[in-house]
Amino acid sequence: MEKSEHIQNIIRALPDNPGVYQYYDAEQRIIYVGKAKNLKKRVASYFNKDQYENGKTQVLVRKIADIKYIVVDSEMDALLLENNLIKKYQPRYNVLLKDDKTYPWICITNEPFPRVFSTRTMVKDGSLYFGPYTSVKVMNTVLDLIKKLYKLRNCNLKLTEENIQANKFKVCLEFHIGNCKAPCVARESEAEYNQTIAEIKEIVKGNIASVARHLKTLLQQSVEKLEFEKAQLIKEKIDLLEKFQSKSTVVSPSIHNVDVFSIISDEKAGFVNFLKVANGAIIQGHTIELKKKLDESDEELLTLAIAELRERFHSDSKEVIVPFEIETEFPGIEFFVPQRGDKKHLLELSSRNADYYRREKIKQESLVDPERHTKRILEQMKKDLHLSDEPRHIECFDNSNFQGAYPVAAMTVFKDTKPSKKDYRHFNIKTVEGPDDFASMEEIIYRRYRRVLDEQQSMPQLIVIDGGKGQLSAAMESLEKLGLRGKVGVIGIAKRLEEIYFPGDSIPIYLDKRSETLKIIQQIRDEAHRFGITHHRSRRDKGTLKTELTDIKGISNTTAQKLLSHFKSVKKIKEAERAELVQIVGESKGGLVYEYFHKGNA
Repeated sequence: MEKSEHIQNIIRALPDNPGVYQYYDAEQRIIYVGKAKNLKKRVASYFNKDQYENGKTQVLVRKIADIKYIVVDSEMDALLLENNLIKKYQPRYNVLLKDDKTYPWICITNEPFPRVFSTRTMVKDGSLYFGPYTSVKVMNTVLDLIKKLYKLRNCNLKLTEENIQANKFKVCLEFHIGNCKAPCVARESEAEYNQTIAEIKEIVKGNIASVARHLKTLLQQSVEKLEFEKAQLIKEKIDLLEKFQSKSTVVSPSIHNVDVFSIISDEKAGFVNFLKVANGAIIQGHTIELKKKLDESDEELLTLAIAELRERFHSDSKEVIVPFEIETEFPGIEFFVPQRGDKKHLLELSSRNADYYRREKIKQESLVDPERHTKRILEQMKKDLHLSDEPRHIECFDNSNFQGAYPVAAMTVFKDTKPSKKDYRHFNIKTVEGPDDFASMEEIIYRRYRRVLDEQQSMPQLIVIDGGKGQLSAAMESLEKLGLRGKVGVIGIAKRLEEIYFPGDSIPIYLDKRSETLKIIQQIRDEAHRFGITHHRSRRDKGTLKTELTDIKGISNTTAQKLLSHFKSVKKIKEAERAELVQIVGESKGGLVYEYFHKGNA
C-alpha cells in the first residue's frame, strides 16, 4: 500500500517498544486506536500488505493522514490504555462495546457504624463497592440475606463517639421492631458492629463458607457457656447461609477465586461471557457484545473483553479459564485452557451463556425489526454461498420413489427466509423408467425452468438440490440446455454430513452447524422431503387401488375407496366374509368382490 512521505517518516521514527498507536484522518479525527507489543512492526504491517482480506481495512489505511503514539512499559499497559481510549473517543473503525446499562452495586459506607445499601452511583469517599450486579434480583437476594442475618442501622445519623457520648440521639422505631440494636445510644459497641461488617464483606465477596465456619465456632462457644438463646440465634443464621448457598450454582469446592471467559462470534460481533467463581459457587455472571469493525479475530475481542470486565468487576483472580491460548501477557495472571473435568464444564457453561445471549439478541432484533433480521440472514447466506445476489427467492428439489415405482419429485419455495407454500409444486416423473435419481432430477429441473422461461416468471436467486455431486451435475445439465448456467446460484446438499457442493467443484464445504445459512438450507430441504413423501404416498395408494380393486369388473374407484375406508387394507378385504362386504357396498358389488378374491383370481 502506497505511503505518503509524512507517514513514512513517522514509521521510521517509531520505537520497538510496547505502546498504543492512534490513526487520524485528514480532519484530524481519531479513526482507529490499536495496541502493539512492538509499535514499529505493528504500524508498518498496515502499509506493507498489498492486499487485505477485509475491505474495511483497505478503506481505513487509505484514510490515515497522521499517526500518533504513546509508549508504555508493557503489553498489558498498552491493552488497558487502548481500552480507555476506545471508550473515550469511540473511533469509527474500532470494536464497539455494546453495553450501556448502569448496573447497581452494594455499598458499605466509610463511616463509624457503616451502612449497607444498593446504589448505582459510586462516590469516591473511601466507601467499599461490591459488584456491579447484572441481576437486580441476585443483588436483592444478597441484601435480604444480610438483613435477615444482621441487625444494621439504616439511618443517616453521624454516629461519632462524641455524639453518642453526648446523648444526642434517641432510639427509633427500627430498634423497637427488632431491626436495629441501637448503636446510636451505645446499646451496641463499635467493635461488635465492625465484626458484623467484616462478615458481611465476606458474604458479598462470595466467601460464605468462611462466615459459616466462624458462626459455627461461636455456636460451639455459646453451647459450652450454656447460652442457649444466643446459640439458637446463631444456628438460625447458619441455616440461612446454607440455604442461600444451596441456591447458588455450585461447581466444585476446590475451585476458588477463578474467572471464566468464553466467546461466541459471528460475522458482525463477538459475545463474551464472564463468570466469577468463589468457593465452588458462581457468584457473578455477565455477557457483553463487541461489534466488529475490521473483522477482528476471536483472540483480539476476548483479550479486550478480559481487560474491560476484570477492571469493571474489580477482579483480583490469579487464575483465568479461557477457551484458547491468549498471547497478551497479563502480569500476575495465569491463563488455563481446560481439556476435561470441572473447569472444562465451567467453560462450557460460560460458552452456553454467551450463545444464549447472542440468540436472545437475534430474537429481539427479529421482533423489533423483522425486515432488518431477514436482511442480515440473507447477507450472510450471500457471503457463505458465494452468491452474486441475496437469495430472497429460493427453490429446492427432492426426488422420491419406492423401489423404482411411482417416482415423483417435489419443489418447495422460500421467500425472504420463510416458506411460501402457495408456490410449492409436485412433479410426476414422465420420461424416466426405474429408480434413476439423476435422470429424474434432470427431467424436473428442465420442466420447471422451461416453464419459468416460457411464462416469463421470476427466477430464484438460489436453487437447492437435495443430493450430492451426481444430482447437482444432473440439474446443471438441464440448466445448461436452457442457457441458465451461471445466471442463478445452484448448490447441492448431501444428507449424511450436510456437505454443500457447488457446480464444477468436487470438494464440498462444511458450514458451521450453528450457522443460520445452514439452518435455512436444512429447513427448505426437509420441507421438500416432507412434501415429496406426502405426494408419493398418495400416488402409491392410488396405484394400489387401481391394480387390486378396480381391476374387478363392475367395481369403481368410489366403491374401492369405500371398502378401503372401512377395512383399512386390501388384505383385510380379501379375508372378509361375504356378509361383511355386502353390508358395506350392497349385495351386487359385495358379491363381485367376494367371488373375485375366492376363485383363485387374487
